[in-house]
Amino acid sequence: MKRRPAPALSETADLLAPLSPDAPPSTAGAEGHRDRVRARLLKAGPDSLADHEMLEMVLFLALPRRDTKALAWALLERFHSFAGVIAAPVPELQSIDGIGEAAAAALKTVQAAAIRLVRSQLATVPILGNWEKLIEYLTALLAHEQVEQARVLYLDNRNRLLADEMQGRGTVNHTPVYPREVVKRALELHATGLVLAHNHPSGDPTPSREDIAMTREIKTAADALRIVLHDHVIIAGARSLSFRQAGLL
Repeated sequence: MKRRPAPALSETADLLAPLSPDAPPSTAGAEGHRDRVRARLLKAGPDSLADHEMLEMVLFLALPRRDTKALAWALLERFHSFAGVIAAPVPELQSIDGIGEAAAAALKTVQAAAIRLVRSQLATVPILGNWEKLIEYLTALLAHEQVEQARVLYLDNRNRLLADEMQGRGTVNHTPVYPREVVKRALELHATGLVLAHNHPSGDPTPSREDIAMTREIKTAADALRIVLHDHVIIAGARSLSFRQAGLL
């Protein structure tokens, strides 16, 4: 068997140097791998990259002197998918050895960019006529949240998005929503319609009795001011439920 030559003194120094979360040393092999992945992305597009390679590309920007392949696989092992990684809370990202503030910020920037991209596609079109884009947007926002989050989408008289605001965050199975605050904000925005949304971290989109009761309370308050509650959507991972389609509104 042909023996691998011993590393040069400079390479040995790199390998023995201490690692910090945001600026560890690189290796020659990592640079070649990085160049190949970057070239493939630019030539063949993002669909040519697997999840771990997409994560490597993001981490390249934050950790320019480190081989990020092992970090990418560690993130996927913990959070299961590219979407799961970028949606993970910052403290949980930083619990992975090697992920410091710079790497966590890079990952959260990708999440913010994805959400803004989908939101921009909703901003100029009637939401109710673009149901798939609405579900895509709400899924990007809520599917990977680990506690319940309630949001209200405020619409104008053409059903275009005026604002999307978080109404509250709760526990793994409950989020308080206050009808008075919802309709008050609708009046401030001159909104004529609402879409409610929240997530079920359990993965089951079936509405609870509390969900149904809260929706009815908001509908009653909105009706009194001639504001239309168009729907309430529950996001549970890749699954979703529409109150209107389910005959609950």
